[in-house]
Amino acid sequence: MPSITIVRRIAVFLLAILLSHYSHSQELVLDLKSKKGDFYIDYGWNVSAYTSSDIRFQGIDYDFILKDVTATDRPSKYRANLYFNPKTFSVPQYNFRIGYFITDHLSVSIGVDHMKYVMTNGQSVQITGSTHFLDSPIVNQYDNEAIVLSEEFLQFEHTDGLNYISTDIRYSTELLEWKFISLHSDIGVGTGFLLPKTNAKILGRERHDDFNIAGYGLNSLIAFDIRFFQKFYIKSEVKGGFIHMPNIRTTSDSIDKASQAFGFAEWTFMFGVQF
Repeated sequence: MPSITIVRRIAVFLLAILLSHYSHSQELVLDLKSKKGDFYIDYGWNVSAYTSSDIRFQGIDYDFILKDVTATDRPSKYRANLYFNPKTFSVPQYNFRIGYFITDHLSVSIGVDHMKYVMTNGQSVQITGSTHFLDSPIVNQYDNEAIVLSEEFLQFEHTDGLNYISTDIRYSTELLEWKFISLHSDIGVGTGFLLPKTNAKILGRERHDDFNIAGYGLNSLIAFDIRFFQKFYIKSEVKGGFIHMPNIRTTSDSIDKASQAFGFAEWTFMFGVQF
């Protein structure tokens, strides 16, 4: 029979192997929760709201400012064959973002917020400056006077849309975990540029609807997501910020333009995957 010393040595050797295997297994479990080096993709939809803004319209024979103009978004009525159809996915107010985790908590991302901005026709605002309808020889002068924004006078909307293309940095935290489900939060800041497709018809001129780099934006955000198996999630996000567009195209003539600045708030609901 082997001596007690040999048995002890064998036992110690086996125990060392078990401990090494257990330690390696723990590392694998932890790696499943690690985010560093992972990518993620979000896709979903938004509703948005905007502060009132002063809008200046300029052309060869007109130059006027409208004070405190109000606007709303225009979310599409829900239909499954609209929201989930690859041919029409860009019709609703949608969001798309792809990101990368620099560390387990810190990520950078780039994406587009396809919001819609619709000036409210029929509202009464103050106007200062001069206007000239194409079918009239008269140049009208205004000095902080009230005017009703009729469709004949002005139609102005970024409905294809108010495209905010931004990059942001986010800090993610796991808040709760239960079996294969976990709750996470994000806070972050971002900046980007606006590429609206502005639908405008001004003072009887031909309708114009084209993409144009119009300005920049700044934003902050907070988000919460429910994750399944640490990889699949649904997310709700609230974002707020400031948009400045000094170079909005309003007609086919590049001389004509509009400018405005306003605050925005956006609520999104998205699906995502981390890989």
